[in-house]
Amino acid sequence: MSTGRLTIERIYVITSLPPGAATGAQPASWIRGYWLIENHLHHVRDRTFREDDSKVRTGQLPRTMASLRNLAIGIHRQDGHTNSAAALRRAARDHHPLTALGLTG
Repeated sequence: MSTGRLTIERIYVITSLPPGAATGAQPASWIRGYWLIENHLHHVRDRTFREDDSKVRTGQLPRTMASLRNLAIGIHRQDGHTNSAAALRRAARDHHPLTALGLTG
């Protein structure tokens, strides 16, 4: 619900550029790029794959599972799917998820 009140959010950006080398538009572009990645990949991993609820927490397993999730998302997107949840349901129903990789006939 909107209260009509103005709010200001302050964001700090750390960069290796010397002072004055970045224009105001450049850090804004970097922040938009960050949120583009967050919304297109991490949000899908969090919501569709429920990554935050994962019990995998030791050794290399968390990184491996994240890589497998990224692979699944990438395969479905490359196959033209825009809804990862629907693509996962379809792959599970049709029992041929490896077809998209060209690994089965």
